[in-house]
Amino acid sequence: MATTNDLKNGMVLRIDGNLWSVTEFQHVKPGKGGAFVRTTLKNVMTGKVVDKTFNAGTKVETANVDRRDMTYLYRDGDDFIFMDASDYEQVPVPATTVGDQSRFLLENQEVQVSFNDGVPLYIELPASVELEITHTDPGVQGDRSTGGTKPATVSTGAEIQVPLFLESGTKVKVDTRDGRYLGRVSG
Repeated sequence: MATTNDLKNGMVLRIDGNLWSVTEFQHVKPGKGGAFVRTTLKNVMTGKVVDKTFNAGTKVETANVDRRDMTYLYRDGDDFIFMDASDYEQVPVPATTVGDQSRFLLENQEVQVSFNDGVPLYIELPASVELEITHTDPGVQGDRSTGGTKPATVSTGAEIQVPLFLESGTKVKVDTRDGRYLGRVSG
């Protein structure tokens, strides 16, 4: 147990049986009335974001979240198999838990997997990954109707928008949060 005075970003709270991660908080002390804490919480399982206000000093139940560095090995049916870097334990994580993150997940990629009581909650990819374009149509010179971008399929199977001049086989840097093209990777 903790109080709202102890809140920190990244802390996970158990509210009504659900786990919520604190993404933002602000202590407010109005001129009149009691102080309170305004928070933005993200549901660990569904990703839903809500705003919640607590009275200052309110007791909140914290959940013990264990973040472990792991390596993605392979997909096995509906599970993604990860290996703990410290003890080489292999852990299956359901596809529903991995969710959209799988669009940018490559074999042997380092990720963080968060657990609560041994149950995988979610995975965190690095902010950006380097992927190879496996297919894209040649850019047509003078075609600017699409704002200078075209769809491209990358080595994980995800489709992203890239500048017209890029070709298949080019390595690119991609933002894992929204799939944005960040630049070419030389080499």
